[in-house]
Amino acid sequence: MSIRVVVADDQTAVREGLALMLSLLDDVEVVGEAADGETALELVARHSPDVVLMDLRMPRMDGVAATGAIRAAHPETRVVVLTTFADDDDILTALQAGALGYLTKDAGRVQIAQAIRAAAAGQSVLDPKVQQRLLAAAVQSSSAAPPPPVAEGLTARETEVLSLIAAGLSNREIAERLYVTEVTVKSHINRLFAKIGVRDRAQAVRYAFERGLAS
Repeated sequence: MSIRVVVADDQTAVREGLALMLSLLDDVEVVGEAADGETALELVARHSPDVVLMDLRMPRMDGVAATGAIRAAHPETRVVVLTTFADDDDILTALQAGALGYLTKDAGRVQIAQAIRAAAAGQSVLDPKVQQRLLAAAVQSSSAAPPPPVAEGLTARETEVLSLIAAGLSNREIAERLYVTEVTVKSHINRLFAKIGVRDRAQAVRYAFERGLAS
């Protein structure tokens, strides 16, 4: 079954180029194109896509507001941000709004395709530059005030899994690293997500960076 995608970007050439690129993938179907956040929200309501590839700077409703509205009204649809901007405020607000992935427009075709596939499977993909910015922000924050403690009840193994998630490893890679099955990894992830109060890998990565669990 194809991954149904809506592309949202106010620049016509960029939007149409992304749609054309994605349409060449055997497992992706572009079901709509939006030039602003309001249109993206309307297309999600109409087509129920699996993933929205979302720009941040758009008229009428920006990408952050559109992401929040989509996640609130259509939680089954995942959002991957693809934007020129990678400053701390943009990254944090997009992740807080519910974006599952965050890429800059330096990303290549393979990386964009991987992010869409990962998002459709409920997994987060963050551009390496974005992870570096999150880490830098966490370090700066920790210099101003001591970081809050790791959630009570988080086991050593759950903490290790969280650190590996923040390092960008997939469930399979974590399983290979720890010499356990993917089912065991998923069980650890479900428990630690519940304990630290996050709903997806992007929020877990941010949590790990803020608490010095990622390098």
